[in-house]
Amino acid sequence: MKIAMWSGPRNLSTAMMYAFAARGDCAVWDEPFYGAYLRESGSGHPLAGEIIAAHESDPAVIGARCAGPVPDGKAHFYMKHMPHHMLPGFPLDWAEDCVNVHLIRHPARVIASYAAKREAVTLEDIGFPQQAALYRRLGGVVIDSFNIRQTPRGMLEALCGALGLSFTGAMLRWPRGGRPEDGIWARHWYGAVHDSTGFAGAEGPLPVVLEAHRPVLDAALPIYEQMRADALTV
Repeated sequence: MKIAMWSGPRNLSTAMMYAFAARGDCAVWDEPFYGAYLRESGSGHPLAGEIIAAHESDPAVIGARCAGPVPDGKAHFYMKHMPHHMLPGFPLDWAEDCVNVHLIRHPARVIASYAAKREAVTLEDIGFPQQAALYRRLGGVVIDSFNIRQTPRGMLEALCGALGLSFTGAMLRWPRGGRPEDGIWARHWYGAVHDSTGFAGAEGPLPVVLEAHRPVLDAALPIYEQMRADALTV
């Protein structure tokens, strides 16, 4: 099975990649199109030059690898993708042969976490409209990070059931520190998950969003609520 996990930034996506890697039967790939996105868009992300230099930045090559055989002799291939990385003209036909999963999070939480790592926050940077477009095109399973944090075992059991995979408790724990599959951007973005050995506890009240970021929240919230209506529950 090939699993394309679509998620905006600051959205439990790395923890989910670690959970699937911990199964032992899944090869994982961390944001394959990030280098191509940075090269094409010129976006001033942290470590942009290093990312482009260290990672494949030809979208056609990346798409071919996504469409190719499962690597490392594993049974399954879990690909962590960011919707906003898929710029116009980037190949997407490979995703039609994947089981597509759409990981969502309340935009107030996304914005607060993203702003702590990068001063500028735009709707396009956090990927809500792009994710909704991908969901309309590809379909698939929707899962909310709030529910995962609240009931990790139950939600991962439900997700595995929806995907046709057997659940294993190994998905709930991983070694502290990074993984060899991490992109080089990990040193900027992955501090919290590198300090973890499993999913953190349930999230508290929604954070206060700065007035400067209110237009982004107002635009993202209806998209989130529409997708959340289709989200898995236990």
